[in-house]
Amino acid sequence: MEHSEAEVDMIHQKVRAILRGLDGQHPALQSDHGMLRWTLHKSLDRNPASGSVIVGILIKELEKAERSDTLHYIIPLLHTLMYTITKAAYISDELYERVYVFCKKILTLPKPYCTIALDYANRLKAEKKVPGFSYQKLVTTEQNLRRDALQQQQDKVLLFLDPNIISEAVCNTLLRETQASQISQTPVKCMSYVITNSFQAALGQDCNVRLLQQVLQDLPPEEVELWFQEVLSAVEHSARENGIGRQKHSQRLREIYGKMVGTPEEEAPVSKLQVIPCPSPDIRVHLWTNEDQLWKELVLITKETQNTDIEAESFRIPELPMDGEGTEQNRISVWSNDSGIERDLPGVEEKESAKLQRKPCIKKKGPDLDSAVLLQNLTKAPKGSRVGTLQRLSGQSTEVPAEPEKLPTARIIILGDDRALGKLAKAYYSYRKREARRPHRTLKAHLQFYCIPVRGESTDTSPDKDDPPIMNEVCEISTYLGRVDPWYEGNINTLRDMIPKLSLMPPWPTSDATSDPFILDVTSYYLRFGIQPVYFQIYSIKIFFRDTSLEPGEDVFLTELKVELQDCPISKGK
Repeated sequence: MEHSEAEVDMIHQKVRAILRGLDGQHPALQSDHGMLRWTLHKSLDRNPASGSVIVGILIKELEKAERSDTLHYIIPLLHTLMYTITKAAYISDELYERVYVFCKKILTLPKPYCTIALDYANRLKAEKKVPGFSYQKLVTTEQNLRRDALQQQQDKVLLFLDPNIISEAVCNTLLRETQASQISQTPVKCMSYVITNSFQAALGQDCNVRLLQQVLQDLPPEEVELWFQEVLSAVEHSARENGIGRQKHSQRLREIYGKMVGTPEEEAPVSKLQVIPCPSPDIRVHLWTNEDQLWKELVLITKETQNTDIEAESFRIPELPMDGEGTEQNRISVWSNDSGIERDLPGVEEKESAKLQRKPCIKKKGPDLDSAVLLQNLTKAPKGSRVGTLQRLSGQSTEVPAEPEKLPTARIIILGDDRALGKLAKAYYSYRKREARRPHRTLKAHLQFYCIPVRGESTDTSPDKDDPPIMNEVCEISTYLGRVDPWYEGNINTLRDMIPKLSLMPPWPTSDATSDPFILDVTSYYLRFGIQPVYFQIYSIKIFFRDTSLEPGEDVFLTELKVELQDCPISKGK
């Protein structure tokens, strides 16, 4: 596939600018690193055929970095490369193999390089065999498109904005971008994106994308979902099957493609590669005005992710088989027709039973446990046992330990400076404290926190402080994260001054509200590639006073706590 020299030179310049920003040679380029990465991927949206060029240039720079031992290039460029492969319309086998060999080569490096390389090597192995697999898995998981019983729990994304810290312009911009994205990204459209991308990634220019998109638009939503399930099943089957190559997978999708668009009598002309949008995750924006708002939203997530059909099915007691020949040898207990009552024996006359008398007693309340949960534990059969066989031995408990369930993940994004993170620490501490007091109310969800530093509005209006505080002083935690992770420093930490400036700019006068949602795109990129965890200790302090009439003060903080104490006169004893 040929490309113009001007296009290749432009991509070269963008990549070189990213490298100069990583070196810190030019302060302006260093602060605009996130914008440079965004414009590089936007060039892929404008010209889908440039994906191979971008991948070729990035892998060449990565190979140079590995030979020259410039390790600070590797993680940022590798994330950029993998995102390009995910969004690219078509990548050749040679490029897949070249990137795969590079990932295996850097497995000898220390963490986190070897960890990220191993993850990407596994992805590339599946992507080379099944092109478009990364895109399909990403969109299907983020948009919760599966409808079968094997569906994994969907990740929920919550974005909290404190209006006392974040400016009104930033809040309005985020609300506008997320609402426009939710309106345009319907489940049927996302299914159509997955279908189209799977065909184009496997068939390349043999796939007439415009014709396929027209066919999908004319179909009712029910039929689109049926085609989506068929394509999804074919892609996952090819990924699981051993010994299958790209050619066999392409042949399998070509058959489905022929059934959808039909086989024309005349040979169709070669089609150009088209842009397939990559939908952003479903991000719910919340104005953080209440201290208990985090807890309430997590409770709602737990209720939404519960599958009532599966739970109701698990509460059913399995029926015992009527035919005892096949299961008699596996029983430890034996069925008996004897009721144990004398009057039921044959030949015994029925005697009049004495009246039962109730003695005065106190009704003792049992343990505060949910009867449905007890029933579920009692009726679950162990793995490998036949349904309906009796497995109880004398003196043994009938409760079978339940299998570990797949829990949903709540991804919580905090926009702001250290004040917002301090508020998050207090909310998280209160959440864990509440769980410790009421274990039966423990939320069944994994929690992940993401920090996007944004210069907040100053709340200090004293005349002594005319100059605004230095950014490193109000964003110490994000500065520390940038030292730990160079990718975070280049792509996220450098946006703390840019996001407020972009929010003040008027939106583009286009009919498409989601044409260039920069803040939403950066947030989605952070959620997808911010894979290096950093752990912080939460500190709790309690201050007691000599004057017993004063209540002790308690506070929670991450790195620093400033306390203002009023003058407390201490009474001296005689």
